[in-house]
Amino acid sequence: MKPWTRYLPSAALLVIAGLAWQWIVTARHIPSFILPGPVDIAQTAWRLRSLLLTNALPTTEIAVLGFLVALAAGVLLAIAIHLSRVVELALYPLIIASQAIPVLALAPIMLLVLGFTIGPKLIIVALICFFPITVNTVDGLRAVDPDLIRMMRSLGAHRLTILREAELPGALPYLFSGAKVAVTFSVIGALYSEYVGSTEGLGYLMTQLQNQFETGALFGAMALLTAIGVALFAAVTLAERLLIPWHRDERAALYTNRKGYR
Repeated sequence: MKPWTRYLPSAALLVIAGLAWQWIVTARHIPSFILPGPVDIAQTAWRLRSLLLTNALPTTEIAVLGFLVALAAGVLLAIAIHLSRVVELALYPLIIASQAIPVLALAPIMLLVLGFTIGPKLIIVALICFFPITVNTVDGLRAVDPDLIRMMRSLGAHRLTILREAELPGALPYLFSGAKVAVTFSVIGALYSEYVGSTEGLGYLMTQLQNQFETGALFGAMALLTAIGVALFAAVTLAERLLIPWHRDERAALYTNRKGYR
């Protein structure tokens, strides 16, 4: 089976949903400012392509930079939690509680305190993204074979040596699992950060389009935002394949064994 064929079911489902959507809009004569059809959305998006792409650039920049901040913070927090029981007891409950913070309510406060700079936007994205990275990395660090740790200790390996040579490499698959979840959240975080205190970006543009009842262009911006999220997910997946190719081989062998068992 060729790699691209795995996406055929999703593409077919998307085409069927689009055709059904267009048929309902046409058959019921729904006004385009209420619910435009896929054809109207595509035409409007093409007509406003320059405006959409211009605003997509700052949104992508905020999403990527915020994700990188979350990645660095998440890995450092996970290592600290793994190495110290005191840090785990002190920080882990706060990390969990941070996910209950209403980011949209926090954003205006951060803008007032830190000013209308890129800083508050990055913090908002990082707050949304770092949790799956931290939790998955902690689980990965703890999943290393205990016998391997004991053997390295018996050979006189330092604690940091064990972390560098055994635990961190073993945690990489878990880290990338969390990163793939987080990078899709980063787009939503960038959108939230642009709803307040921004003069550019898809979040700002969507607010303006909504106020002007430009529903077709609004859906076009949403489609572009979705494409950005998919592209970032694909980029992290590619990085995973390049950095830990052995993990891909293990998954392929596991899938083959399961298929043969069936």
